[in-house]
Amino acid sequence: MYKACIFDLDGTLANTVESIAYVANKVLKKFGYDPLPTERFYRYCGEGGRKLMERCLRDCGDIQMTHLDEGEKLYIDIFAENPLYHVVPYEGMVETLKRLKEQGVFLAVCTNKPHQAAVETVEGIFGPGLFDGIQGQCETVRRKPAPDAPLRMAELFQVTPAECVYVGDTWTDMQTGKAAGMYTVGVLWGFRDRQELEENHADQIISRPEELLELFKGEKV
Repeated sequence: MYKACIFDLDGTLANTVESIAYVANKVLKKFGYDPLPTERFYRYCGEGGRKLMERCLRDCGDIQMTHLDEGEKLYIDIFAENPLYHVVPYEGMVETLKRLKEQGVFLAVCTNKPHQAAVETVEGIFGPGLFDGIQGQCETVRRKPAPDAPLRMAELFQVTPAECVYVGDTWTDMQTGKAAGMYTVGVLWGFRDRQELEENHADQIISRPEELLELFKGEKV
């Protein structure tokens, strides 16, 4: 019986690609680069701000990564100014989360977004109290695909990894969930496609948030 549902944030709970592109392009502008099209950020996302800026700078011609350290810091600082810019939850997500909560399922978010920005984003979209735990990137928790964040949530909830469902939209998420020993669910409404999820051994792939309810159907935790 599953007792906890742990979610990635970007591309899983909410569509944040416009927000991410907006912030990254503001950073690039400071270095004199032209903005990159929003569509590219579907591939840039998923491995934290430093990796995202590395990809942006490389595409802008900064092969030597001259601006990487400064760019990463600016990305974090600018993002913190308005973490909710053009961020919206996916259709059916709010209702699904509330139904899971009513069943007594523990809800958590694990993301490579900086921790404070993650908390502000999640609580700004869904309100405080819906999620029982939020873990973003910080010095004491390795970024995904290391399993540190979801394992910390399992410990917080006093459940085993085998009692947890890990939900995400990228290879990073599938590898994170597998490394944590959790049941992995790949979602098709996010930033990547079915092939990527299958190649990274998702236990299940879904196309609507409501399908998650089947994993907890009739179970009162």
